[in-house]
Formats: sequence, structure tokens, C-alpha cells
Amino acid sequence: MVKVLIFGCTGQDGSYLTEILLKEGYEVHGLIRKSATSNTINIDHIINSEFYNSGQFKIVRGDLLDHASIFKAISQIEPDFIYNEADQDHVSWSYDIPSYSLSTTTTAAVNILESIKTINPKINFFQPVSSNMFGIPIDKTQNEKTSHHPVSPYGIAKSATFHLCRFYRESYDMNVSTGILYNHESPRRPEEYLSRKVTMAVAKIKKGIQQKLVLGDLNGYVDWGYAKEFMEIAKKINESNFADDFVVGTGVLTKVEDFVKIAFDKVDLNWKDYVSTSEQFKRPVPTGVLCADTSKLEQKLSIKPKILIDQLISIMLENDLKNVR
Repeated sequence: MVKVLIFGCTGQDGSYLTEILLKEGYEVHGLIRKSATSNTINIDHIINSEFYNSGQFKIVRGDLLDHASIFKAISQIEPDFIYNEADQDHVSWSYDIPSYSLSTTTTAAVNILESIKTINPKINFFQPVSSNMFGIPIDKTQNEKTSHHPVSPYGIAKSATFHLCRFYRESYDMNVSTGILYNHESPRRPEEYLSRKVTMAVAKIKKGIQQKLVLGDLNGYVDWGYAKEFMEIAKKINESNFADDFVVGTGVLTKVEDFVKIAFDKVDLNWKDYVSTSEQFKRPVPTGVLCADTSKLEQKLSIKPKILIDQLISIMLENDLKNVR
């Protein structure tokens, strides 16, 4: 049985990836740090399933900031594939805790890469990075060669991680791939993220639990995709013959105001009756317009994301309407 080690299996991306791999028959090991042991909501259904009972899914205790625990996990499991889906992934939070963002995103990646280099440099490793690396881009669409101009500690950390992965791949002939992921959402997004904040509010307003929704800038444009689909793509990238960098996005921009409008329209409500804006929710330095150029992904791997904004909102809203009480 093929062995996989996932760092960050409790998060949105890691939990979807865990499901995908288990259903395809892989033996999956998920590393969980101590502070996350009480926050396993995204994988509770796996822990309570035959996957866990049979030993096909195993939980490993460790911490990305502890090199020893990473080294121990990789050396004991001897995985064929490793995915690092763990970091501080909230852009706004990175302004408040920049050193933590850099540590969990960049230092952790170094710990993993160094461990792989020492234990078995032929392990296939996938590292997600972010379109936030581009920050305020010159080009209307961005590809793997677009220059970086990050405007947040989060974007800076992702940019550093991207270059580190390239360095290890080229310097040590390691099987390291990155996915430059654009915004990707799902019902598993925490509510502090814009997309989920909107769909949860719409569900609560529809059911009379909430009266108003306060947001930041409604004039921005975002390239939104579906997290589960992006993890299916991550798997294909890591298992391909290409150890390389790939932009992953839809290439379709949606105005934030339109996202809000679509969500309210789906429950027959006029968004203007419920939504207001506040400076409180605006970023110190807003990013530019980030839109994915997935030409390389399409040409090399014949992949293009299919789930666009309308279907994405339907998936999220259906879940929230069902679960809001």
C-alpha cells in the first residue's frame, strides 16, 4: 500500500486531501499538533470510520516547528508522498502575528525539506503556496514566472517558501512541486474568511437568526475556486512526472459585491437590505487583482478547474442552510 504523510490534515485542504487519498486506497498518516487535537471537526467522520479502525488512516503527533518530530515522522513512516497543508493561512492574521506566520509557513517548510533530503530525497513532496505572493502584479493574469510583489507577511512567507522549494529541487535533485493556489473555498472554511462569512450570514438571515452582514471592500475582484477540486489537482501534480511549479486557479474573476449578490439571490433575498461595509474589515494594504493563468497546468497535465463561482456558492450555501439551527 502506498504511504502518504500529510501535515495539516485537520484543515480545509488537508481534510479533503485525506479523504481523496483514502478512497483511492492509500495508507494515510496525518500529523496533528497538540493544539489541534481538540479541533478535528473536519476529520471526525474519518476518525469514526473504517479507515481509522482498520489502520488505513493513522494520526501522528508532532509539530511543524519542531524539526525533531518532523524528522521522526518521516523516518518512521517512510512515506512515498508528503503534502504540507499546514501553516498560518489567514492573510489578515499575518499582520498581527508576522513572526508566527513566517515560522509556520517558511521555517516549517525548511524543516520538512531538510528531513526529506537527509532521509530519502526521492520522496515526492507537494508544497502549496499562494497567489498572494504576487501582491500587486503588473500583469492582468499571473503565471509561474510572474515576479513577486507581496504586500502582507503571509504573502512574503509564501514567496520565501516558493523559492526555497525551487532551491531544494534544483540544488539537490529532489522531487519537489509547488501549487500556486488562488482563493479556494468550501463548507470547511472557517467563518472568519470572507466567502464563508457571507454564506453563513445568508443562511442565518434566511432563517431569521441574523439580521445584518458587515463586510469590508466590496469592489475587489477575486479568482475563486473549490478547495476539494484543488486538492484533487494537488494529488495529480505530486504524482506526475513533473517536479515543478504550477498555478492553480479558475482564471475567472468575480467582484466581491457579485459574490454577495449571488449568495442572497439563491435564497430570494435582496442583498442591499442586509449588507453594510466598515473600514474595520479592510486590509492595511490591499492586494491587486489576482487572476490565474493556468496554461502550464493545462498543457503539461491536461487539467483545468471546472467548478466556478455559481456552483461553488451553491455547494457552500446548501451546506450552511442545512446546518444552521
